[in-house]
Amino acid sequence: MLIKIAAKIGYGLLIFMVTAELMVLSLRWIDPPMWSWRLHRSVYPPSSYPEDVAHQWRNLNAISPSMVLAVVAAEDQRFPQHWGVDYSAIMTAFKNNQQGGKLRGASTITQQTAKNLWLWPAQSYWRKAFEAGFSLLLELNLPKQRILEIYLNVAEFGPGIYGVEAASKHYFKQPAASLSHYQSASLAALLPSPYRYSLWPKTPYMQKRVIWIQQQMRQLGGAYLSFIK
Repeated sequence: MLIKIAAKIGYGLLIFMVTAELMVLSLRWIDPPMWSWRLHRSVYPPSSYPEDVAHQWRNLNAISPSMVLAVVAAEDQRFPQHWGVDYSAIMTAFKNNQQGGKLRGASTITQQTAKNLWLWPAQSYWRKAFEAGFSLLLELNLPKQRILEIYLNVAEFGPGIYGVEAASKHYFKQPAASLSHYQSASLAALLPSPYRYSLWPKTPYMQKRVIWIQQQMRQLGGAYLSFIK
C-alpha cells in the first residue's frame, strides 16, 4: 500500500516537474499573453483597479537601456551573478530583521518574474518554495536578457498598468525607448509597491528614492549596460 502511494506521489511530482519545465522553456520563444498576477487582479480587483488595463509588449531592444539599468539598480544589483535566488541578500535581510531593523525582503528580479507569471499574492512558505523552484528553472532555461525582458513587460507599475511601455505612456506620454535616466529611475521607484507610491505628486520619500536609484545607476554604469546588450 505504502509503495503504491509513494509511486503515485513520485509520478505526480514527475508530471509537475516536466510540465513546469515545458512552461518555462516555452518562454524562450513565446511572450506570455496572460500571467497569474494579472489574472488574480482581474478576478479579485483592488478598489482602485480600472476596468480597462494597459499593456503593450516590447522587446528589450525597444526599451531604453536606462530603464533596464534603473530596474537592476533599484531591485537586484547582483542580478548578473546569482542563479535566481540571492542567498547573500537573504542573509543580510534576515540579520537586519533579527536586529529589529525595518523588515526587508530579498527577492531577486528572477523571483519577482516567477511570482508575476505563475504564483499568487498571499505570503507563505509554500509560495516561496515554488517561487525559488521556478526561479531556478528560469535561470537554467532563459538568458538573463530574456528574464529582464519578461519582467519589464509583466511588472505592474500602477493599478492596471502592466509593463514599462504602458507605464511610460501613462506617466510620461512617450514610448519606453525614449525614457531618460530620471524618468527610468522614477518608474523603477514605483515597483516595490505601485499601489502605495505615486509619481504625481512625488512625496519626499519618493524624491529621495529616485535620487538614490540615479546614484546607483551611475555607480553601476557601463559594465551593466554592456551586460544588458
